Amino acid sequence: MILVTGATGFIGPKVVHALRARGLPVRALVRDRAKGRQLEAWGAELAQGDVTRPDTLWSAVQGCEAVVHLVSVRTGRQRHFDAIMSQGTRDLAEAARAVGVGRFVHMSASGVGEATKDLTPYYRAKWEMEQAVVGSDIPFVIFRPTFVFGRDGGVLPTFVRQVRWSPVTPVIGSGEGRVQPIWVEDVAAFFAEAVRSEEAAGRTFELGGPEAVSWNELFDRIRRVLGVRRPTVHVPLPLMRAQAAVLELLPSPLITRDDLKMLTALDHVADVRPAVETFGLPLVPLDEQIRRGAAR
Repeated sequence: MILVTGATGFIGPKVVHALRARGLPVRALVRDRAKGRQLEAWGAELAQGDVTRPDTLWSAVQGCEAVVHLVSVRTGRQRHFDAIMSQGTRDLAEAARAVGVGRFVHMSASGVGEATKDLTPYYRAKWEMEQAVVGSDIPFVIFRPTFVFGRDGGVLPTFVRQVRWSPVTPVIGSGEGRVQPIWVEDVAAFFAEAVRSEEAAGRTFELGGPEAVSWNELFDRIRRVLGVRRPTVHVPLPLMRAQAAVLELLPSPLITRDDLKMLTALDHVADVRPAVETFGLPLVPLDEQIRRGAAR
């Protein structure tokens, strides 16, 4: 049995589907059973619980040989990052170790590391999650994906709408920073293979697609795939910070000032060779990712 946390988010259902496609039994930790109906239709078992409630974690890991940990939050107050990400992971790892789980596969993020852990609360929490996993004495695999593209979540649908309907394409700053998007089903395949790969145990892998491009080139590629012409407008970073400060007042802001820090302080590119060589999985090319994301 494989426990998957965060199973009803953007990436979680694809991971559950990839595991079930390989004939592996899955138990999905869900706060709301109604949101897990599709997972049940794929043959997954539901365990109602929450990473902030340790008692539910202990019951969820019973009888599991592996844990796939996807839970995360992007925005919120410091206490949310601490409770859901940092402490939640420590509690989950403790419960998993106590019942003899043999593999812990963890979702981290592009750019996370000791040198960047103080950049934002999100990075700090992700780093603390990694440390909890590494220190758990459970054989682990950690993935640090770049931007994850998909049709039904992530940032690609927003980018496509901007290019398709806006009279101009806004790009933050100079647009010279680099990104390396990866298709969501490719990410799911890596997670599904990692639960049993002996070669992957004890390793941290960067995940990204086969092509790294600048933000300017990314939007050029989206325009070309959509067959539209739109001028690019480079929005100065101070203006974007002011807009983000206003957006942070919304329940689910499109972008925050911390997001801007992470977008502009680092290039979000990955050395994907170790992951590709270890797991032998193909990667969807960038233009095909855009075509899939733009399909109506």
